[in-house]
Amino acid sequence: MRSIRMWFAAAAVLALAATASAQMGMGGMGMGGAMRGVWNPVVGAGALYEVQNQRQGQGGGTQQMQLAIVGQDTVNGQPAYWLEISMDSPRSGGTIYIKYLYVLDAGNVKITRMIIQPPGRGPMEMPVGGMGGGGGMGGNRQPQPQSADVSKEAQDLGSESVTVPAGTFTAEHFKSKDGADVWVSPKVSPWGLVKMTSPNSNMTLLKVVTDAKDMITGTPQVFDPSQMRPGGGGPPQ
Repeated sequence: MRSIRMWFAAAAVLALAATASAQMGMGGMGMGGAMRGVWNPVVGAGALYEVQNQRQGQGGGTQQMQLAIVGQDTVNGQPAYWLEISMDSPRSGGTIYIKYLYVLDAGNVKITRMIIQPPGRGPMEMPVGGMGGGGGMGGNRQPQPQSADVSKEAQDLGSESVTVPAGTFTAEHFKSKDGADVWVSPKVSPWGLVKMTSPNSNMTLLKVVTDAKDMITGTPQVFDPSQMRPGGGGPPQ
C-alpha cells in the first residue's frame, strides 16, 4: 500500500511539473513558451511581475510571478545560472517553486537542469527532456534554446519612457514578428523585461528584487521517468 501511495505521489508531482512548465513556459513564462528580453543574470537579483493570461483553457486570469537568479554553476566549463520561478498555485494550496539551470551558448540560453518543489513537498529533480515542447511524462524531447537577446529577432522601435508599478524606466521598445511588444531595461534582471504585451498575455513589472534567496530547500530527489512509462513498472500492485 505504501509503494502505491508513493507511485501516485510521484505521478502527481510530475503532472504538476508539466502543468507548471506549460503555464510558465520552459523559458520562464507562458507566452509562447519563452521569455523575451536580454539575458542579464545577476545573482541575488530578480523581478516580480503581474501576468495576465488570456488563453482559453490555459489557466486564464491574473497571477503574480517572481523570477530571480539564486545561484551560479558551470556546465561543461561554461558559466551557468540558476533561475528560480515562484508562482502561487491555488489548486495546490501554496506556492510552486521551479528552478532552471541556464547556460549561454552561441547567443542562446538553454535549460540543462530543472528542480521543482510543490507546496508541502520536498524538492524533486525532473527530466528536462520530459518537459520539452509539451513532451509530457517521461518524454525525451528537449526544450528548444531561446534567444538571449530579443533585438536579434525583433524590430527596434527606439527608446521610450515606460511607467509601471515598479517605477518609471527608460526602456528599449521591440516589436516581434508574432505581434508582441517588449520594453527592456538593463536595470532589470534576469531578462531586462519591464513590460510585455501580446495577443495572448501581458506581463508588467511590479517590483525590482535585489535580495533574492533560493526558496527550494533540502536535497532534491531524482525522479525516475521510466516508472511512468507503459511497461516501466507502473503503480505497484
